[in-house]
Amino acid sequence: MAVQMMRRGGGGRVTGRIERDRDQAHSQGGDGGHGALAGARLAFVGAGVMAESMIAGLLGRGMIDPERIVASHPREDRRRKLTQRFGIGAVEGNREAASDADLVLLTVKPQVLSGVMRQLHGRLEPRQVAVSVVAGAGIGTLSRGLGHDAIVRVMPNTPAQVGQGMSVWTSTPEVDEGQRNRVRVVLAALGEELWVEEEKYVDMATALSGTGPTYVFLMMEALIDAGVHMGFPRRIAEQIVLQTVAGSVAFARDSGKHMAELRNMVTSPGGTSAEAIYQMEKGGLRTVFSRAVYAAYQRTQALGREESGKEEG
Repeated sequence: MAVQMMRRGGGGRVTGRIERDRDQAHSQGGDGGHGALAGARLAFVGAGVMAESMIAGLLGRGMIDPERIVASHPREDRRRKLTQRFGIGAVEGNREAASDADLVLLTVKPQVLSGVMRQLHGRLEPRQVAVSVVAGAGIGTLSRGLGHDAIVRVMPNTPAQVGQGMSVWTSTPEVDEGQRNRVRVVLAALGEELWVEEEKYVDMATALSGTGPTYVFLMMEALIDAGVHMGFPRRIAEQIVLQTVAGSVAFARDSGKHMAELRNMVTSPGGTSAEAIYQMEKGGLRTVFSRAVYAAYQRTQALGREESGKEEG
């Protein structure tokens, strides 16, 4: 499995080929943008929450000038809001948005993707790259639907909205190294990004990182409820759990240790952690997690088949 990863800020180390790719992605200069995005134009087809997060991240980090970004949305009030907040261009038509862009980012809801692809079919030039963040839409479906070969498929997740996301992505051979560097910089505005050579890993990531926040939020909810059951006011239980989870993630990232080693560090024989772990293992927590993730993976594959059927129909 070939992967390339860039981490933005904070803990963790990036070495070797990954370090060189990052340096190359930020070393180019030019008008209208910075680094790998110098001279590039971006089009967001669909201007919902994910698109807004990407735009905010790119502009907030000074990676591109606002006049080189255009977004499409059917509602005039939404277009006005985007223009007022970011100073970007905003148009009603998807074709108009995509016409002059180097990266055409498909940031629409899955249920409208088929219609959007029909509008753009055969309209993209070979130099343009279509970047899809639509869950369940495979590269084959995107390529056939758009009549285009240069495709990037991305699976981001919810924390991308606060610049702490995990985006796993792949690309077709028609996307060259310079274009991949542009995509890498755009995705780094959302948090961390990981390029994988085979598309099957994007499906797996949909179940692990794309759906992952759901598992974490449920676990946090359960811990908060347990705190309330013991007698904590809910507000205090939430504060304790939020910081405990955030601190544990930061400690795990900075330590570089295996999760089992970290768990053993805080588990004393006959202590509270040992008793709690015994009850969780007795309840089959690991098995439940494994089954849940695999079920999400199977559902991802099923959604891909459904989307392919719509496109063919």
